[in-house]
Amino acid sequence: MSPLNLTSSSSLSKPQPFGQVPALEDGDLLLFESRAITRYIAEEYAEKGTQLVPPDFMKKNKAIASVWMEVEAHQFSPVTSKLGWEIIFKPMFGMTTDRAVVEENEAKLGKVLDVYENRLSESKYLGGDCFGLVDLHHIPSVQYMLETSLRKLFESRPHVNAWVADIIARPAWAKVLAMKG
Repeated sequence: MSPLNLTSSSSLSKPQPFGQVPALEDGDLLLFESRAITRYIAEEYAEKGTQLVPPDFMKKNKAIASVWMEVEAHQFSPVTSKLGWEIIFKPMFGMTTDRAVVEENEAKLGKVLDVYENRLSESKYLGGDCFGLVDLHHIPSVQYMLETSLRKLFESRPHVNAWVADIIARPAWAKVLAMKG
């Protein structure tokens, strides 16, 4: 993999038609969108780190992990993005939090976490018994939510709480947080 030249509009528009990051160039392969990039890296470089995607010979496990990646992308992430905007980012920019939006999305997050609580009563991680991409994709949003009053939604569900404690305690995440602050 080589770094993209983000100062050149032609370099950025080629792999990323929307002219945004993230984008990845790996040899002649050009990818954009973070979930596609993480999935490619997890599969292409599986032998160089933590196995994040079940191998092909475990098709059922791979299908289960895929379901939970879709849940993260379409149920969890949109809700936590709205909540993060209202509770964290609006105040940072001197804007007023819309309490109605917070209440609506807090209820939605509670419903998602109820589904997670049920799933996590059956397996250690959302995608199965091993940490995987689905768990990795949750970490940034979970971290933001834990820094707000919404922490109670995670802590009030014992299996979710244990899962959260596990995924945010990963050494790689500690390195990310150390770079942040």
